Amino acid sequence: MQQIIELLAVVFSALYGVLLARRLKLDFVGVYSLAFIVAFGGGTLRDLFLDRHPLFWIGAPHYPVIVFGMSIVAFFLPPLSEHTERSLNIPDALGFSFFSVSGAAAALAEGAPVFIAAMMGAVTGTFGGVIADTLCNRIPSLFRPSTPLYATCSFVGALLYIALKELPAIKPVAAPIAVAFIFLFRLAALRFDWRLPAYSDGSTDAPDDDLTA
Repeated sequence: MQQIIELLAVVFSALYGVLLARRLKLDFVGVYSLAFIVAFGGGTLRDLFLDRHPLFWIGAPHYPVIVFGMSIVAFFLPPLSEHTERSLNIPDALGFSFFSVSGAAAALAEGAPVFIAAMMGAVTGTFGGVIADTLCNRIPSLFRPSTPLYATCSFVGALLYIALKELPAIKPVAAPIAVAFIFLFRLAALRFDWRLPAYSDGSTDAPDDDLTA
């Protein structure tokens, strides 16, 4: 189950990287680079924090090959319509959800305490997009007050996964339940524009919004 969740996380997360690269009209190297960063950035950071070796995508070398193939296909597709780009919030939310649970599970396997494991779930789910946004010279979506709940969905969902694992009757389906919870929580946040309170200095100026991660 853990390997399936991780694979799905890689596939869906790479779609966001491809989308971002296509919006920026990058060449093939740019498309693959951003897809790679979004798919593996958060998990790599998690593995470094937990001192896990080899890094998860090096231990599963078919992952970069899959992302490479996706990048080739995406590069030769016609331009995406505005409606199609909006619909990619769904695979993005799925990748984010799968990675959040996968990250928490990996941290638990390394003996991390509950709070740290939930944090590692949030890092795994969100920081690929943060790194990609930073490299593209954009304020990461995670840090923008205009972005609907993002890391909060991941952290709460990771805590739910950890709690469900302690219930013998539910443990076998703890991961799917947590993934579904994070996914629906994120879509609801996007739909109803749920946000955390933001610091305000009284200025009416607001940063420009961009594609939500």
